[in-house]
Amino acid sequence: MRKINLAIVGATGAVGEVALTILAQRQFPIDKLYLVASKNSAGRTISFQGETLPVVNLEDFDFKKANIAIFSIGKEIATEYAPLAVASNCFVIDNSAAFRYQDEVPLIVTEVNGHLLEKTASRIISNPNCSTIQMIVAIKPIYDAVGIKTINVATYQSVSGQGREAMLELIEQTKAVINNKAIPHQVFKKQIAFNVLPEIDQRQENGFTFEEMKMVWETQKILADQTVLVNPTTVRVPVMVGHAMAVHIETKQPISLTQAEQLLMSAPGVIYQPYKSEGSYPTQITEAEGNDAVFVGRLRKNLACEQGINMWVVSDNLRKGAALNAIQIAEKLITYNRI
Repeated sequence: MRKINLAIVGATGAVGEVALTILAQRQFPIDKLYLVASKNSAGRTISFQGETLPVVNLEDFDFKKANIAIFSIGKEIATEYAPLAVASNCFVIDNSAAFRYQDEVPLIVTEVNGHLLEKTASRIISNPNCSTIQMIVAIKPIYDAVGIKTINVATYQSVSGQGREAMLELIEQTKAVINNKAIPHQVFKKQIAFNVLPEIDQRQENGFTFEEMKMVWETQKILADQTVLVNPTTVRVPVMVGHAMAVHIETKQPISLTQAEQLLMSAPGVIYQPYKSEGSYPTQITEAEGNDAVFVGRLRKNLACEQGINMWVVSDNLRKGAALNAIQIAEKLITYNRI
């Protein structure tokens, strides 16, 4: 792949830091790398592959310098600055929800619908929600083989999904509990240390949260199939990095466990972990954290549904759920000669 000029917008955040690590690991073809953040972080320096690079204030950055900009910033800031970048002939790969539900903006999981990047007219590419990404990578081979009618899913999402301040709050709360001190909380509505919170993001009129509805809308858009019904419950758990989910699928056609296993073992981006003995299942910490794959285990038939499959899915939400998928999108754009 030919080298390009790349901007990481939100370079000092949790996802931005992981993105820099992945760029180095994958030997991404960079000519010039620009690190961009808010004015509070401007002036800092970050080391990357032996170079010391300055962090530039977003308000001052000229997007004409970059071929691609990966945005790992809030929805409101992305809404303001992505059009400015596009006007400067720069592709924007956005990790926020700012553009995901616009018909003309492709919502991409590279293993599932990355081919759309070859011909899309949009210069804004949206990265889906982290939970949607890992679920859809896991279910896609089964969807292709036998179709899917319904997906019932409960997520167990780490605090890193809510940013660095949430991670720090979990640390401080854990210390406070252990030392029998008052529990501070500003990020979460209730104590997260040694607890689980069954509400992520704002409650919607139908009683589901925005985080839950993201999984509904995004799954249907990525699969280009409005008939797939998704029934989610999203839960925040006291884990630093890595999301887990229990996924219960009702298929349109019968499928055996052996068939499902074979599909998962050959699926791109998936590591299937079959049952061998007690404890032979993937978790956020022992398998997912720091790894690129979506891990699938505990495959079994659904006792309440004749054509049903249950699975346990884990992935590093900062990697495949955000930074890695964005970088894979950038690689696809280069491969398709869109730059």
